[in-house]
Amino acid sequence: MAEKIYPDSGVELTTTLAKHYDRVLNIGSLGLYAGFIRKAIREMRINPEDHILDLGCGTGRNARLMTRFLNERGKVTGLDISDHMGKHFLRTFQNDRRAEFIRTRIDQRFDLGISVDKVFISFVIHGFPHDVRDIIIQNAYRHLKPGGTFHILDYAEFNLDTIPVHHRLIFKTFECKYAFDFVSRDWKKILRGHGFEEFTEWFHFRGYVRLLSARKSRE
Repeated sequence: MAEKIYPDSGVELTTTLAKHYDRVLNIGSLGLYAGFIRKAIREMRINPEDHILDLGCGTGRNARLMTRFLNERGKVTGLDISDHMGKHFLRTFQNDRRAEFIRTRIDQRFDLGISVDKVFISFVIHGFPHDVRDIIIQNAYRHLKPGGTFHILDYAEFNLDTIPVHHRLIFKTFECKYAFDFVSRDWKKILRGHGFEEFTEWFHFRGYVRLLSARKSRE
């Protein structure tokens, strides 16, 4: 793997981890990830003809779940910087024209020239410095249609100093320093500052994980 852009981040994967990413998720979650992500995707309330932009799409595992709710006019556009993830994604959808993969960085400004109904990002945004998160949010807002929704599946907000010792130890052992900052911030306030409104949230894993959905102004 090339030198990491963000040395303190945990979201830039080694080549080996990228090759076995889905298997690692299954093992690390003690088999709970598959059921959890299916439930979270249902909570997005996908419409049959939605066009969904999946930021940091990885292998296409989440996108595959999304396509179950789409008809032939629906579409998922997956973005990722990893060649290995791209190869996985394209294999997953080799016979499905409802999905496309674009290799690009989501932490820099981009313009795909499209407007989508939903933008989804799963356990990626917490691994960046906060000024970079702002860029990712701006990218999401720019590509959403008026009234479109942004869905952030990631850690919820909590105080590391007050959660049970066992949970705090696990979090501090496996997460990067940017995640410590992420859980301390008011994400509704941040998204509101970028023009989002009408928030909905669903909690998982005893409230430590959340799907936060926000709507772009219809004006």
